[in-house]
Amino acid sequence: MEGGNRLFRYIGGRLLQSILVLFCVTVFAFMLIRITPGNPAQMMLPDTATEEQIHEMEIKLGLDKSLPMQYIQYITGIFRGDLGFSTTYRVPVSDVIPSRLISTGKLTLATVICGCLISIPLGIIAGAKRGTAIDFFAVFFALLGQSMSPVWLAVLNVYIYSVWLGWLPAMGSGGLIHIILPMVTLAYPMAAEITRISRSGMIDALGEDYITSTYAKGIKRSVVYRKYAFKNALIPVVTLVGLQVAGFLAGTVIVETVYAWPGIGHLITQAVSNRDYALVQSLLLISATVFTIINLIVDIINSFIDPRIILE
Repeated sequence: MEGGNRLFRYIGGRLLQSILVLFCVTVFAFMLIRITPGNPAQMMLPDTATEEQIHEMEIKLGLDKSLPMQYIQYITGIFRGDLGFSTTYRVPVSDVIPSRLISTGKLTLATVICGCLISIPLGIIAGAKRGTAIDFFAVFFALLGQSMSPVWLAVLNVYIYSVWLGWLPAMGSGGLIHIILPMVTLAYPMAAEITRISRSGMIDALGEDYITSTYAKGIKRSVVYRKYAFKNALIPVVTLVGLQVAGFLAGTVIVETVYAWPGIGHLITQAVSNRDYALVQSLLLISATVFTIINLIVDIINSFIDPRIILE
């Protein structure tokens, strides 16, 4: 019963921290347009707009009210699903983002599945069989992947598989074949990092005193690996995967731009280049919300894997 209360208190504390972070993000996103040089209303209108049209836009945006009232209006708009009007697409922001978020979600899911299926078994086996051929391969695989720039890898993939061999399309999102190149570009560096972390975690876990004690009790090596070492090696892996997922969902700007993948990252570049402040503000808020929620989920998962985290 006491353990359950500690768990609820831990989750409640993390939830309150997440709410505080989101509050700070809303304040920053709100102030983003207000501290930008120039008149936001004028920036949303053509250069030929008259003073009367600018004033009407200020009233429409609520810029004629005090800052506290503007913030309240901004928050209530968020809860109503009103994120503002996109000057790039000439439609409400809430109509632009969902389809882009779905596209990024598909790419993220494919990348994480591909990356984890390769890296976690490779890292765990390499850590358990330290000094063997598979360990050396895992180290080489991780070092090579971490040394590659995503931009360089994206361009290399396009040149080899699209331009030279002609096997895969270089851009677009018409079907499953279009997801292969951006997925590989994102999955390899991710898999390299997870391989390194899972290998190190397994080596550290096998070096603990309680693992030596289990061997002394005559417990089979396979049982020790599966029941004790693997669980402890999994904690940093879960944390890293969570951060990677949050980063992908928040927008992989470079990769989506290179492959013209219609996701959040591609949308961010368009919004910034077109000075679409309402869209930039909303994307900032959504990205921060995704990071916060994923981190909260990771903390909860880790607390179930290792209850000692709650005591700390």
